[in-house]
Amino acid sequence: MTNNVNFPTFTGTLFILIFILSVIGNGLLLCVLFIYEKLNTMTNIFILNLVCSDLIFTITLPFWAVDHLHHWVFGDFACKFMTAAYFVGLYSSVILLTAMTVDRFITVVLHNRLNKLDRKKYAIGACVAAWVISISASLREAVITKVGNWENYTYCETSEDNLGQHLQVSLLFFLPFAIVIFCYSAILKKVLQALNRKKHRTVAVLLCIVAAFFFCWGPYHIMFLINSLYTPKGCKTQERLAITSRICEMLAYSHCCMNPLLYMISQKLRKHLLNLLHCENEDSNAALTQM
Repeated sequence: MTNNVNFPTFTGTLFILIFILSVIGNGLLLCVLFIYEKLNTMTNIFILNLVCSDLIFTITLPFWAVDHLHHWVFGDFACKFMTAAYFVGLYSSVILLTAMTVDRFITVVLHNRLNKLDRKKYAIGACVAAWVISISASLREAVITKVGNWENYTYCETSEDNLGQHLQVSLLFFLPFAIVIFCYSAILKKVLQALNRKKHRTVAVLLCIVAAFFFCWGPYHIMFLINSLYTPKGCKTQERLAITSRICEMLAYSHCCMNPLLYMISQKLRKHLLNLLHCENEDSNAALTQM
Protein backbone atom coordinates (compact mmCIF):
# COMPACT_ATOMS: atom_id res chain seq x y z
CA MET A 1 0.00 0.00 0.00
CA THR A 2 2.91 2.38 0.64
CA ASN A 3 3.96 2.21 -3.00
CA ASN A 4 0.41 2.88 -4.14
CA VAL A 5 0.26 6.01 -1.96
CA ASN A 6 3.73 7.38 -2.66
CA PHE A 7 4.14 6.76 -6.38
CA PRO A 8 1.37 9.09 -7.60
CA THR A 9 2.69 11.85 -5.33
CA PHE A 10 6.26 11.35 -6.53
CA THR A 11 5.36 11.18 -10.23
CA GLY A 12 3.02 14.18 -9.99
CA THR A 13 5.75 16.28 -8.35
CA LEU A 14 8.32 15.09 -10.92
CA PHE A 15 6.00 16.06 -13.80
CA ILE A 16 5.78 19.62 -12.44
CA LEU A 17 9.59 19.79 -12.19
CA ILE A 18 9.98 18.45 -15.75
CA PHE A 19 7.42 21.02 -16.95
CA ILE A 20 9.42 23.91 -15.41
CA LEU A 21 12.76 22.67 -16.79
CA SER A 22 11.30 22.02 -20.24
CA VAL A 23 9.66 25.45 -20.52
CA ILE A 24 12.89 27.19 -19.45
CA GLY A 25 15.20 25.06 -21.62
CA ASN A 26 13.08 25.02 -24.77
CA GLY A 27 12.16 28.70 -24.29
CA LEU A 28 15.86 29.67 -24.21
CA LEU A 29 16.52 27.50 -27.25
CA LEU A 30 13.70 29.24 -29.15
CA CYS A 31 15.23 32.61 -28.28
CA VAL A 32 18.64 31.45 -29.53
CA LEU A 33 17.14 30.20 -32.80
CA PHE A 34 15.18 33.40 -33.51
CA ILE A 35 17.82 35.90 -32.37
CA TYR A 36 21.09 34.36 -33.53
CA GLU A 37 20.32 31.63 -36.06
CA LYS A 38 19.09 31.64 -39.65
CA LEU A 39 15.93 29.57 -39.96
CA ASN A 40 16.53 28.82 -43.63
CA THR A 41 18.93 25.93 -42.98
CA MET A 42 17.69 22.37 -42.92
CA THR A 43 19.05 21.55 -39.46
CA ASN A 44 17.56 24.67 -37.86
CA ILE A 45 14.16 24.02 -39.47
CA PHE A 46 14.13 20.55 -37.92
CA ILE A 47 15.34 21.83 -34.53
CA LEU A 48 12.66 24.55 -34.49
CA ASN A 49 9.95 21.97 -35.14
CA LEU A 50 11.37 19.61 -32.51
CA VAL A 51 11.31 22.42 -29.95
CA CYS A 52 7.65 23.11 -30.80
CA SER A 53 6.93 19.39 -30.50
CA ASP A 54 8.56 19.26 -27.04
CA LEU A 55 6.61 22.32 -25.89
CA ILE A 56 3.29 20.85 -27.09
CA PHE A 57 4.04 17.71 -25.08
CA THR A 58 5.19 19.83 -22.12
CA ILE A 59 1.90 21.73 -21.78
CA THR A 60 0.13 18.46 -20.95
CA LEU A 61 2.36 17.70 -17.93
CA PRO A 62 0.64 19.95 -15.33
CA PHE A 63 -2.66 18.24 -16.17
CA TRP A 64 -1.20 14.75 -15.70
CA ALA A 65 0.49 16.00 -12.51
CA VAL A 66 -2.87 17.05 -11.04
CA ASP A 67 -4.32 13.72 -12.17
CA HIS A 68 -1.58 11.88 -10.21
CA LEU A 69 -1.63 14.14 -7.16
CA HIS A 70 -5.42 14.32 -6.87
CA HIS A 71 -7.63 13.04 -9.70
CA TRP A 72 -8.90 14.27 -13.09
CA VAL A 73 -10.83 17.50 -12.40
CA PHE A 74 -10.77 19.12 -15.86
CA GLY A 75 -13.72 17.43 -17.56
CA ASP A 76 -14.18 15.36 -20.70
CA PHE A 77 -13.14 17.97 -23.31
CA ALA A 78 -9.83 18.70 -21.55
CA CYS A 79 -9.24 14.96 -21.23
CA LYS A 80 -9.58 14.49 -24.99
CA PHE A 81 -7.65 17.69 -25.85
CA MET A 82 -4.69 16.90 -23.56
CA THR A 83 -4.57 13.32 -24.82
CA ALA A 84 -4.46 14.64 -28.41
CA ALA A 85 -1.69 17.14 -27.50
CA TYR A 86 0.27 14.39 -25.76
CA PHE A 87 0.23 12.16 -28.84
CA VAL A 88 0.88 15.06 -31.25
CA GLY A 89 4.05 15.85 -29.28
CA LEU A 90 5.12 12.20 -29.15
CA TYR A 91 4.41 11.26 -32.78
CA SER A 92 5.77 14.48 -34.30
CA SER A 93 9.04 14.03 -32.36
CA VAL A 94 9.64 10.51 -33.64
CA ILE A 95 8.74 11.42 -37.24
CA LEU A 96 10.92 14.56 -37.23
CA LEU A 97 13.88 12.67 -35.75
CA THR A 98 13.46 9.95 -38.37
CA ALA A 99 13.39 12.59 -41.14
CA MET A 100 16.59 14.17 -39.75
CA THR A 101 18.26 10.76 -39.71
CA VAL A 102 17.21 9.97 -43.28
CA ASP A 103 18.55 13.38 -44.37
CA ARG A 104 21.93 12.61 -42.76
CA PHE A 105 21.92 9.18 -44.43
CA ILE A 106 21.24 10.67 -47.87
CA THR A 107 23.94 13.34 -47.41
CA VAL A 108 26.68 11.27 -45.79
CA VAL A 109 26.20 7.79 -47.25
CA LEU A 110 24.61 8.42 -50.63
CA HIS A 111 26.56 11.66 -51.24
CA ASN A 112 23.43 13.39 -52.50
CA ARG A 113 24.29 17.10 -52.25
CA LEU A 114 21.10 19.03 -52.90
CA ASN A 115 21.29 22.79 -53.30
CA LYS A 116 20.10 24.97 -50.41
CA LEU A 117 16.69 25.68 -51.93
CA ASP A 118 15.94 22.00 -52.56
CA ARG A 119 17.12 21.05 -49.04
CA LYS A 120 14.91 23.73 -47.52
CA LYS A 121 11.90 22.48 -49.52
CA TYR A 122 12.62 18.93 -48.35
CA ALA A 123 12.88 20.02 -44.70
CA ILE A 124 9.64 22.03 -44.85
CA GLY A 125 7.84 19.16 -46.62
CA ALA A 126 9.07 16.64 -44.04
CA CYS A 127 7.96 18.88 -41.17
CA VAL A 128 4.51 19.47 -42.69
CA ALA A 129 4.11 15.70 -43.20
CA ALA A 130 5.19 15.06 -39.58
CA TRP A 131 2.52 17.42 -38.22
CA VAL A 132 -0.22 16.12 -40.53
CA ILE A 133 0.50 12.48 -39.63
CA SER A 134 0.84 13.14 -35.89
CA ILE A 135 -2.33 15.25 -35.69
CA SER A 136 -4.28 12.65 -37.69
CA ALA A 137 -3.05 9.83 -35.45
CA SER A 138 -3.78 11.81 -32.28
CA LEU A 139 -7.40 12.40 -33.31
CA ARG A 140 -8.05 8.66 -33.08
CA GLU A 141 -6.58 8.61 -29.56
CA ALA A 142 -8.72 11.59 -28.54
CA VAL A 143 -11.91 9.93 -29.81
CA ILE A 144 -11.37 6.74 -27.78
CA THR A 145 -10.33 8.64 -24.62
CA LYS A 146 -12.93 9.45 -21.99
CA VAL A 147 -13.37 10.44 -18.36
CA GLY A 148 -14.20 7.53 -16.10
CA ASN A 149 -15.13 7.14 -12.45
CA TRP A 150 -14.29 4.37 -10.03
CA GLU A 151 -15.13 4.56 -6.31
CA ASN A 152 -15.41 8.37 -6.42
CA TYR A 153 -12.04 8.62 -8.22
CA THR A 154 -12.26 10.40 -11.60
CA TYR A 155 -9.65 9.56 -14.22
CA CYS A 156 -8.85 10.23 -17.88
CA GLU A 157 -8.23 7.00 -19.75
CA THR A 158 -8.15 5.41 -23.20
CA SER A 159 -10.81 2.82 -23.98
CA GLU A 160 -9.78 -0.74 -24.77
CA ASP A 161 -8.69 -1.02 -28.42
CA ASN A 162 -5.68 -3.28 -28.35
CA LEU A 163 -5.38 -4.14 -32.06
CA GLY A 164 -5.57 -0.52 -33.18
CA GLN A 165 -3.11 0.58 -30.49
CA HIS A 166 -0.62 -2.16 -31.39
CA LEU A 167 -0.71 -1.20 -35.07
CA GLN A 168 -0.28 2.49 -34.31
CA VAL A 169 2.58 1.95 -31.86
CA SER A 170 4.33 -0.36 -34.32
CA LEU A 171 3.97 2.05 -37.23
CA LEU A 172 4.78 5.26 -35.36
CA PHE A 173 7.50 4.07 -32.99
CA PHE A 174 9.09 0.70 -33.77
CA LEU A 175 9.13 1.21 -37.57
CA PRO A 176 10.91 4.60 -37.27
CA PHE A 177 13.26 2.98 -34.73
CA ALA A 178 14.20 0.29 -37.27
CA ILE A 179 14.78 2.97 -39.94
CA VAL A 180 16.98 4.99 -37.55
CA ILE A 181 19.07 1.93 -36.61
CA PHE A 182 19.64 1.09 -40.29
CA CYS A 183 20.54 4.68 -41.26
CA TYR A 184 22.89 5.34 -38.35
CA SER A 185 24.66 2.02 -38.78
CA ALA A 186 25.52 3.06 -42.34
CA ILE A 187 26.32 6.67 -41.30
CA LEU A 188 28.68 5.67 -38.48
CA LYS A 189 30.47 3.20 -40.74
CA LYS A 190 30.97 5.94 -43.33
CA VAL A 191 31.94 8.68 -40.89
CA LEU A 192 34.47 6.55 -39.01
CA GLN A 193 36.27 5.97 -42.31
CA ALA A 194 36.58 9.73 -42.89
CA LEU A 195 38.91 12.20 -41.20
CA ASN A 196 36.56 15.21 -41.26
CA ARG A 197 36.23 16.29 -37.60
CA LYS A 198 33.43 18.74 -38.36
CA LYS A 199 31.36 15.96 -39.95
CA HIS A 200 32.12 13.76 -36.92
CA ARG A 201 30.83 16.49 -34.58
CA THR A 202 27.63 17.16 -36.56
CA VAL A 203 26.73 13.47 -36.76
CA ALA A 204 27.58 13.00 -33.05
CA VAL A 205 25.14 15.77 -32.02
CA LEU A 206 22.30 14.32 -34.10
CA LEU A 207 23.09 10.78 -32.93
CA CYS A 208 22.91 11.89 -29.26
CA ILE A 209 19.53 13.59 -29.86
CA VAL A 210 18.07 10.52 -31.60
CA ALA A 211 19.59 8.05 -29.11
CA ALA A 212 18.20 10.03 -26.15
CA PHE A 213 14.69 9.90 -27.61
CA PHE A 214 14.67 6.14 -28.11
CA PHE A 215 16.44 5.54 -24.77
CA CYS A 216 13.71 7.48 -22.96
CA TRP A 217 10.68 6.30 -24.92
CA GLY A 218 11.78 2.74 -25.80
CA PRO A 219 11.14 1.18 -22.35
CA TYR A 220 7.79 2.98 -22.14
CA HIS A 221 6.57 1.48 -25.43
CA ILE A 222 7.91 -1.96 -24.53
CA MET A 223 5.99 -1.82 -21.24
CA PHE A 224 2.91 -0.64 -23.15
CA LEU A 225 3.03 -3.78 -25.31
CA ILE A 226 3.68 -6.01 -22.27
CA ASN A 227 0.72 -4.53 -20.40
CA SER A 228 -1.47 -4.97 -23.49
CA LEU A 229 -0.50 -8.56 -24.23
CA TYR A 230 0.24 -9.98 -20.76
CA THR A 231 -2.17 -10.40 -17.85
CA PRO A 232 -0.18 -10.64 -14.60
CA LYS A 233 -1.16 -13.32 -12.09
CA GLY A 234 -1.02 -12.48 -8.43
CA CYS A 235 -0.89 -9.19 -6.55
CA LYS A 236 2.92 -9.10 -6.31
CA THR A 237 3.36 -9.46 -10.07
CA GLN A 238 0.73 -6.80 -10.70
CA GLU A 239 2.43 -4.43 -8.26
CA ARG A 240 5.90 -4.95 -9.81
CA LEU A 241 4.52 -4.43 -13.30
CA ALA A 242 2.75 -1.25 -12.19
CA ILE A 243 5.92 0.14 -10.56
CA THR A 244 8.01 -0.70 -13.64
CA SER A 245 5.44 1.03 -15.85
CA ARG A 246 5.55 4.14 -13.64
CA ILE A 247 9.36 4.27 -13.80
CA CYS A 248 9.30 3.92 -17.60
CA GLU A 249 6.63 6.64 -17.77
CA MET A 250 8.77 9.05 -15.72
CA LEU A 251 11.81 8.32 -17.93
CA ALA A 252 9.76 8.91 -21.09
CA TYR A 253 8.23 12.17 -19.88
CA SER A 254 11.62 13.52 -18.83
CA HIS A 255 12.76 13.54 -22.46
CA CYS A 256 11.08 16.86 -23.29
CA CYS A 257 13.57 18.74 -21.06
CA MET A 258 16.64 16.84 -22.33
CA ASN A 259 16.84 18.14 -25.91
CA PRO A 260 17.96 21.69 -25.00
CA LEU A 261 20.88 20.16 -23.06
CA LEU A 262 21.80 17.92 -25.99
CA TYR A 263 21.72 20.82 -28.46
CA MET A 264 24.30 22.53 -26.26
CA ILE A 265 26.83 19.93 -27.43
CA SER A 266 27.12 22.25 -30.42
CA GLN A 267 29.82 24.81 -29.62
CA LYS A 268 28.03 27.46 -31.67
CA LEU A 269 24.73 27.07 -29.79
CA ARG A 270 26.56 27.16 -26.44
CA LYS A 271 28.17 30.47 -27.40
CA HIS A 272 24.80 31.83 -28.54
CA LEU A 273 23.23 30.86 -25.21
CA LEU A 274 26.04 32.43 -23.17
CA ASN A 275 25.70 35.60 -25.22
CA LEU A 276 21.92 35.59 -24.69
CA LEU A 277 22.45 35.31 -20.95
CA HIS A 278 25.04 38.18 -21.10
CA CYS A 279 27.84 35.90 -20.00
CA GLU A 280 30.02 36.90 -22.96
CA ASN A 281 31.00 40.18 -24.52
CA GLU A 282 29.09 41.42 -27.53
CA ASP A 283 32.40 41.34 -29.45
CA SER A 284 32.19 37.55 -29.47
CA ASN A 285 29.32 37.65 -31.99
CA ALA A 286 31.80 37.73 -34.83
CA ALA A 287 33.09 34.32 -33.80
CA LEU A 288 29.66 32.67 -34.07
CA THR A 289 29.61 32.05 -37.77
CA GLN A 290 30.72 28.43 -37.75
CA MET A 291 29.17 25.39 -36.12
